[in-house]
Formats: sequence, C-alpha cells, structure tokens
Amino acid sequence: MDLFEQDKAVKEEGPQPLAARMRPANLEEVVGQEHILGPGKLLRRAIEADRMGSIILYGPPGCGKTSLAEVIARTTHREFQRTSGVLANVAMLREILEAAQSRKKYRGLETIVFIDEIHRFNKAQQDVLLPYVEEGSITLIGATTHNPFFFINTPLTSRSQIFQLDPLKEESILALLRRALAHPRGLAAMKIQADDDALEHLARVCEGDARRALNALEIGALTTPPDDSGVIHVTRSVTEESIQKKAVVYDHDEDAHYDTISAFIKSVRGSDANAALYWLAKMLYAGEDPRFVARRLVILASEDIGNADPRGLSLAVSAMQAVEFVGMPEARIVLAQATTYLATAPKSNASYMGLEMATGDIKDGRTLPVPRALRSTGSKRAAKEFGHTGYKYAHDFEGHFVDQEYVPTSKIYYEPTSQGYEDTIRKRIEHWNSLRKKQHENAKQKTEAGGAEPDAGRAANG
Repeated sequence: MDLFEQDKAVKEEGPQPLAARMRPANLEEVVGQEHILGPGKLLRRAIEADRMGSIILYGPPGCGKTSLAEVIARTTHREFQRTSGVLANVAMLREILEAAQSRKKYRGLETIVFIDEIHRFNKAQQDVLLPYVEEGSITLIGATTHNPFFFINTPLTSRSQIFQLDPLKEESILALLRRALAHPRGLAAMKIQADDDALEHLARVCEGDARRALNALEIGALTTPPDDSGVIHVTRSVTEESIQKKAVVYDHDEDAHYDTISAFIKSVRGSDANAALYWLAKMLYAGEDPRFVARRLVILASEDIGNADPRGLSLAVSAMQAVEFVGMPEARIVLAQATTYLATAPKSNASYMGLEMATGDIKDGRTLPVPRALRSTGSKRAAKEFGHTGYKYAHDFEGHFVDQEYVPTSKIYYEPTSQGYEDTIRKRIEHWNSLRKKQHENAKQKTEAGGAEPDAGRAANG
C-alpha cells in the first residue's frame, strides 16, 4: 500500500487523531527545522530537485520525522512504504525490499522505505537493508530518537546522510495549534474559542513535542461542553487538564523566569540544597531548557566554589555534557545530582574576585611591563642584545621554586580562603612565601659579600 492508498483507506475507516491529520502536505507547511529545511539548505534542495538519497532523521519525539518523510514522498512522487523497527521482522522486510526492487526494474518507479524507530532493528535486520540501499533499489528514510552513530550499523550510516532535527520551538508549536483550529483537516468544523494563554501553555509544557501538544488540544476540545451559543471555550485550566501539567508562573522572557533562576543560583551559593532542588524542580516543570540550567551551574562552579572544591567544575561540565547527551526527562536526574553537590561543596570566590581586581587595575590604566627575564628570548644572541636574560628555571631549585619577579607589583590578587581544598592552597602559598623570603635574604647576603646571585642553567632558553 502506497502513501496515497493509505490516505484513501484512512478516509474509509474514519478520522485520524488531530496530530496525524495535521501533518504537513508539502514543504511550505513544515514548521521549524530551518537549519536543514530553510531556503537554500541541502536537504530542501535535494527534496525539491528530486535528488534524494538515503537519509536518517535523528531527533526527539514529535519533532516531525514522520511528517518530513511523508512530505518527501509527496514532493518527489515516489512510492512510499512504511514500517517500524518494532513490528517488522526479516521476512516482512525482505518482502518490502524485493517488491521495491521489482517496481524499479519493471515500472521505473522508485520507492521510499520509511522505517520508524530504526534503532530497534538488530544487526541482522539492518544488514538486510544494505544491498538494496547500496544498489539504489530503495531510498531509505530511517527515523530514530537514539544517536545513530551508536545504535545503527556503521555500513548503513556511511551510506546515508544523517540529519538531526531539533525539538520544535514554542513559537512553532503555537503556529501549529492555531493552524489546527482553523484548518479544514483540523478542528475548523467545530466552534472553538481558545484563549491565548491556553495555547501558550500547551506550546510551553509539551517540551518541543508537536504531537503531544496537538493531541492535548484535541482532547480538551472534544471533552469541553459547548456553551449556550454552541461555542467550545478552551481555557488554560482545560489545557492543564488535557496535558496533565499545571501551569506555573514562569514566563521565559519575563520577571518570573529571571527571579526563579536567581533564586536557584543564590540557593546553591548559600549552601541550601533543599531550596535549590525546589527552584530546579519549578524551572524544569515549567519547561525550562535543561541546558540553560546546566550552563549556569558550570559558571557557578567556578564563580562561587572555585578552588575550595576543584572537582565542582569537573562535575558541572560533566553534567552539562550528560544533559546534552540524554535529554529530558532523564536529564533532570543529572541536574539534581550536580545541584546538590555544588550546594553542599565548600565555597570560595577568591579566584573570581582576584580576576576582577586585576581587571579593574588594567581598566584604570595600571598596565605593567613584562619583566625582562620573562620575555621571549627567541635566540641566545637576541636575548643578549635585548637584555632578555636572567630567567630562573624553577625546576633547577630546591622545592621546584625560586624567588624572582613575575610581575612588577607586590599587590595581592589571589587570597585563598580556609575553605575546603583552598586551605591547602593557602598553606602552600605561605610555604612559598617563606621560601621566597629565605632565598631573598640569601641572595642579599651573597651580593653584600661580593658574590654573584646563582643563575639557573636554562635562563637563556626561557
């Protein structure tokens, strides 16, 4: 059964869910994914020119993978065969592939084989596809929510172009919801008055999943009784029930957004893990981008914890990478671990404050020259002629430490605290200061006695 026969069968069997009915009929109706479907982009050019090769569409649920495959079939006028990694076995797969091979050989008609959840195919099933893809008997379109480089055989990915689809943005989903209310394929036959904040709530909390938003809208419309004039009023309370997620006061570009992230960061800085978890939960429940939270934690790990617990930054960066890799909803578990670790870690902003002090001095015009001994030597002759000599190689001295001028000022920019590991750093600096004082006194005594100050053997080479 091809795509157009399926359409006919659907009409005979009855209406499909709203999300299925509102799938785009052509490229112009596709919303979002401008990075691969915008004007002049490779995939769009290939579709419009009917030069499609095998592709794998990788992205989260509801971002338009199936819809895009159907649009490609309509635009290119190819036969469309659809199956699933959950349902198809090797025998079923061979039947589809051999029929496509015969169709091309005897009728000159090319076939798109769309395999949803292709990552669920085992190695044997994926290997069955290889010769048909390689010889061009079919154009394969695989759809997966899993990273294809991990879950799909290398021979298959090397013969296909991989396109990553992003979760749909709120404005894209909002446009789809408004189109569904007005379109003949959607809910235009019903008298529906949908409040703006109701639609915005659906667009915000569906987490980029258009299918989820459209299905929730349909449920809300079908289960809400009309008023005396026959109008179905879809309010935010209706959409909260239909998507089973209450709205919270959290507008992404308004005060509630900034107030909540501020409360979150200040709770972590203030070592209150309980408060931090509450504000984290509120942000994620309201649909905040988990990557935004992860980035803020990375900044906090350096700004507010710093060297008091150097592991904090490593954990925060690992959390950010894990959030990007696993996505929601599991990403919230990673964020909870990072949040509680950083909230309960010892705190120090000494590094950050030291940088701010040094930056302030530079802004105020206090720019200092590089000491001659620290300047680039280039060659021994250049070092001698320009006077770039006298550098003392620290490893040639006791304790791998030597007293020399690294910046022409005695101002202290970094003052480690006694918190956590920074207390160890503070004691180390105190030890170096005592060595510096001792070496300075020894050098002074030798100079007064007419001796030369010891110079490291690698001074000329820097």
